[in-house]
Amino acid sequence: MQSIGNPLVWSIFIAIVLAMLAIDLFIVGGGKEHRVSFKESATWTLVWIGVSLLFAVGLWFWLANTQGTAIASAKVIEYLTGYLLEKSLAIDNLFVWLMIFGHFGVPATLQKRVLVYGIFGALILRTIMILLGAALIARFHWVLYLFGAFLLYTGVKMAWFSEEEPDLENNALILWLRRHVRITPALVGERFFVWLDENGQRVRHATPLLLVLVLVEFSDIVFAVDSIPAVFAVTTDPFIVLTSNIFAILGLRAMYFMLAGMADRFALLKFGLAAVLIFVGVKMLLMDIYSIPTGFSLAVIVTFIGISVWLSLRHARDKSAHPGK
Repeated sequence: MQSIGNPLVWSIFIAIVLAMLAIDLFIVGGGKEHRVSFKESATWTLVWIGVSLLFAVGLWFWLANTQGTAIASAKVIEYLTGYLLEKSLAIDNLFVWLMIFGHFGVPATLQKRVLVYGIFGALILRTIMILLGAALIARFHWVLYLFGAFLLYTGVKMAWFSEEEPDLENNALILWLRRHVRITPALVGERFFVWLDENGQRVRHATPLLLVLVLVEFSDIVFAVDSIPAVFAVTTDPFIVLTSNIFAILGLRAMYFMLAGMADRFALLKFGLAAVLIFVGVKMLLMDIYSIPTGFSLAVIVTFIGISVWLSLRHARDKSAHPGK
C-alpha cells in the first residue's frame, strides 16, 4: 500500500501529537474539579482546529517541494476530507457522552477528568484499528467492499432509528461490571477507586466514575467502527487516514464542553451524518466502477452537514418561538 509517510514526516507528526497531548493534559486539563466555560472551550476548539489546518499547510509545502503541486493538492484534499468526516461523525459521539454523564449524574466539574483519560484511550485504540485496517486492505482488496456495505447499512440504520437512545441501565458491559466489581453507591470526588472497610478489612471499590469512563471508551470504539472505514473510503494512505483521525480526536474534549449546553439545538444533525455515511458507503462500493473525486466528496460532506446544522438550528428556533407545537 503506497503512502506519503516516511520516517521524517512520521516523526514530525508524532512530535506534534505529543506536544498537543502535553498541552491538553497539563495546561488545558490542569487543575481539579474545574468547570470548563463556553468561552474557554470555544477558544481551545479553535486552537485545535488551527493546529490541524497548519499541519495541512505544512504537508502541502513539503509535498509540493518533494513530489509536485498536483500530488500535494490531492493529498491535502484527502486529509481535509478525512478530517472533516471524522470531526462531523465525532459530534454524535459527543452527544452520547453527554447522555452518559447525565445518566450517572456526573457534575461538569468532574467530566473533564473522565474525558482526559477517555480521549487518551481513544487515540491508542484508533491507532491500532487504523493500522490493522490498512494491513487488511493492503492484503485483501475486497475488505473495502465490506466496509462500504457496512457504512451503507449503518447510515440507513442511523436515519431510521434516530430517535432511539441506548439503554444504559441494562447495558451488558455495565451489568457485567456490577456483578464482578465492587462499586460504591455514589461518586467519590474525581476518584475511580477507593479503599473501604468491609468486615474489618480494607477492600478496594470502584466508583461510578469508572463505569462512566468504561462507557465513554466503549462508545468511542463503536463510533470508530463507523468513522475509520469512512475515511478509508476517501483514501487508503495510512498516513492520511491516521493523521486526519488523530487531529480530529485531539480537540474533542474542548468541543464537548462547547456543545454540551446546546445539544438540543442539533436535533436533525443525525440525519446529515446518516446521509454522509450512506454517501461514503456508496462511494466505496463503486470504487472499481467509478472513482468519485475526493474534492467532490468533500463538497458533498460539507453540504450534508451544513444543511443538517442549518435545519437543526431553524427547528430549534421555531420550537422555541412556538413551544406548544
